[in-house]
Amino acid sequence: MPKLKRDDADQPGPEYIESLARGLRLIEAFGAERRPMTLSDVAKACGLPRATARRILLTLQKAGYVASDDRLFELTPRVLGLASAYLASNQISALLQPAMDRVSDQAKEVCSLAIWDGDDAVFVARSSPARVFSAGIDLGYRLPLFCTSVGRVLLGRLDNEALAATVERMTLTKQTDATLTDKPTLVATIIADRTKGYSLVDCEAEPAFRSIAVPIRRYDGMIVAAANIGAHVDRITTGEMIDRFLPPLKRMADDVRPLIV
Repeated sequence: MPKLKRDDADQPGPEYIESLARGLRLIEAFGAERRPMTLSDVAKACGLPRATARRILLTLQKAGYVASDDRLFELTPRVLGLASAYLASNQISALLQPAMDRVSDQAKEVCSLAIWDGDDAVFVARSSPARVFSAGIDLGYRLPLFCTSVGRVLLGRLDNEALAATVERMTLTKQTDATLTDKPTLVATIIADRTKGYSLVDCEAEPAFRSIAVPIRRYDGMIVAAANIGAHVDRITTGEMIDRFLPPLKRMADDVRPLIV
């Protein structure tokens, strides 16, 4: 397979360990495919020669991160240790979890926390109402920044010039019929949301689902995360979301701000 030509700025330096990067990319491929894979599946998903993919799989198998029946490969629970290490070392998740639990109990809805990664918002913490089962977004789940309430809040940390440049380079793919894909309008919407102090997205990321999010700022005012509450359109109006969910979300953000360094 021919290698993609890269700009000089994208070229890895002499300290870059390509085999490690390939191994991590291979682990991520299992999450994207959501199923056990054959050697050919893995090689194709990662854009690697079969021989290279096989060596990496066997190395991960020896380390306990991959299991195989000699035909199909799958991740083992040991991989969860990598996620646990992140969650345990991430002060934002640790500090926010008790506060999110209180908000979730008060709102009787799922409260989620997301951070910025690439062009996505990645969910890193979640709280459900006590004694109430609620379906929600799993930890590690990714959604596009441009069409989600948490994503627009995160983009709001950019100044206007940087925001316009960031949106301009993005590919805005419609997720639903309601998804906003006009770039100047999107930039204006994010700027307006930044001024209001929250973002409310209605059926743009998922059909029949709306959510409201607020910025989580560290002590100096920098936005480091976004917290949201979402619900099906049949259960709550946008006005009710502002009245019921926005006040506890804002109180939580104010309470934790002095604690995040």
